[in-house]
Amino acid sequence: MNAPFRPSLTHVRLADPGDRAAIARFVAEAPDTTAFHRLEWIEAVEAATGHRAHVLLAERDGAIAALLPLHAAHSPLFGRALVSSGFAVGGGVLGDAGEAQALGEAACELARRLSCPTLELRGGPLPKGPEWHVKLDSHAGFVTPLSADDDAQLLAVPRKQRAEVRKGLGNGMEVRVGRDADDRALHYAVYAESVRNLGTPVFPRALFKSVMDRFGDDADILTVVHEGRAVASVLSLYHRGAVMPYWGGGVHAARGLRANDVMYYALMCHARARGCDRFDFGRSKADSGAYHFKRNWGFVPEPLAYAHWTADGMAPRDVNPLSPKYKAKIAAWQKLPLPVANLIGPFIARGLA
Repeated sequence: MNAPFRPSLTHVRLADPGDRAAIARFVAEAPDTTAFHRLEWIEAVEAATGHRAHVLLAERDGAIAALLPLHAAHSPLFGRALVSSGFAVGGGVLGDAGEAQALGEAACELARRLSCPTLELRGGPLPKGPEWHVKLDSHAGFVTPLSADDDAQLLAVPRKQRAEVRKGLGNGMEVRVGRDADDRALHYAVYAESVRNLGTPVFPRALFKSVMDRFGDDADILTVVHEGRAVASVLSLYHRGAVMPYWGGGVHAARGLRANDVMYYALMCHARARGCDRFDFGRSKADSGAYHFKRNWGFVPEPLAYAHWTADGMAPRDVNPLSPKYKAKIAAWQKLPLPVANLIGPFIARGLA
């Protein structure tokens, strides 16, 4: 298990349980760490979904120079894939960019060993070569500084979008933030209805619980309530001064109430109050509705680089909900009664790592 994958001055191997402390230190000190490199994320995904976690280490003189966290996702519907990181919008090689090639080669070998015909790297320094298919314009990230106070934060929003926020603020909605069982239940109910309405299956409840439990104070839930009913809710991650609203959505009534607009503005103010200086709106597929929504808030898209490798003769897996082959399935899913969608959705979504 710990044998090097290739002869090199850099020793590349799979991490074992004894490396946990060293990995945690490296991730804590590396400048380009994302929340999806953290052991909290890696272990939460494995515990909640059963997708085995593997961490490749590139060592030099006995010290970690770079690492690559991976999850081996398996699904009867979507096949098998090795991804960095599972259920994440980021991941990839962390550390010395010069080790990306060695780690990429080791990851390909690991994918073969695990019978995973597809390998996906989401961000970070990317390996090169004809066997790698690199996408530079399929997705974009959105990050902007937070303002000095609540009034300045509202004024920082472009005029048309600011008008939507003001309309929402006038609708008498309440905002609650927490981490307890009630907050989690409200969030899951709203999020499950939101993704059903979009035509996609909801992730397992255990995934949200596992992430919340492991991230501790670095994760919370903000919920917007109207007349006693939760209408919008978001589970956010906090990492190195940035807040990322990661799993969020609203019920049908949220649109008319501008509840999502209130939710994101309230989260900006809440995050600044707890010490954050940046708002990370996550990734969106280029030219999608979410992409333009974030631009309307004044966020400038930054292209994200992804790389795919596939075993010889194999087609890459396709889990993109915008793919034409899923159009009819999405339309059918939108018509499912919510209890039915919530019952079978997690079994399907578990394979969408």
